[in-house]
Amino acid sequence: MRSQDRTDPAEAARIIHIAHRLADAARVAILPHFRTGTLSAENKFAAGATSEGQFDPVTAADHAAERAMRDILAKERPQDAILGEEFGKSDGTSGLTWVLDPIDGTRGFIAGTPTWGVLIAAMDAQGAVYGLIDQPYIGERFEGGLGRACMTGPHGTRALAACGDRALDAATVMTTFPAVGTAAEGAAFAEIAARARIVRYGCDCYAYALLALGQVDLVIEAGLNAYDICAPIAVIEAAGGIVTNWQGGPAVDGGRVVAAAGRVQHDAALKVLSQVR
Repeated sequence: MRSQDRTDPAEAARIIHIAHRLADAARVAILPHFRTGTLSAENKFAAGATSEGQFDPVTAADHAAERAMRDILAKERPQDAILGEEFGKSDGTSGLTWVLDPIDGTRGFIAGTPTWGVLIAAMDAQGAVYGLIDQPYIGERFEGGLGRACMTGPHGTRALAACGDRALDAATVMTTFPAVGTAAEGAAFAEIAARARIVRYGCDCYAYALLALGQVDLVIEAGLNAYDICAPIAVIEAAGGIVTNWQGGPAVDGGRVVAAAGRVQHDAALKVLSQVR
């Protein structure tokens, strides 16, 4: 997509419409597999590995959801590129790339928790144009970009708005894995967590949705891929939050990421995180 298309209302409407169609299709593909008691998972990290640290699961639901989304894009947006977790990169000519994570939080999906989600982002050369974080089981969908910043769910629709500046000792901080990453990365998170009011673990992409909703102050993670973070960037920035890497630079490529509800929280986190080498 050319940069001027960001402000073209017709193109913006088309992107939003397709993104919601992708999320709807992913819901249909995924939900028959959830909490069935018969779901099996393959390990992408290392065949036969037994420890949690060596378990990178993929299920039939992951594959079915990404295929369903790719089928729609092939028909409706064949000129666009795609980057998906399960089936990699396909080139396009439009300048727009759809970044797809069919199930962010597959461990949680396997365990039956409702904190996994479908991540869909539309990216151009300037960054995240639009993003969705969709939780199919509880029916909540968070969207941001192209003039949108809202969530819809069983209790209606509400605007997204990060909570804004708040001191770290009054903050709620989240991450997916208690170890965060390397020993140094974990120690940095622990230093911040020790100063926070509330620390919670294990919500995967739902933590980013909660930040955009005004419930959470900081989400700190390491070892992410682009498909893990592009949609949350769009949603959080539309809600007035901040997403960067641990050095304060762009986070669209993943790696070490910090999302903040306000500049005060972000600055406090970077004072610690930026020292990690």
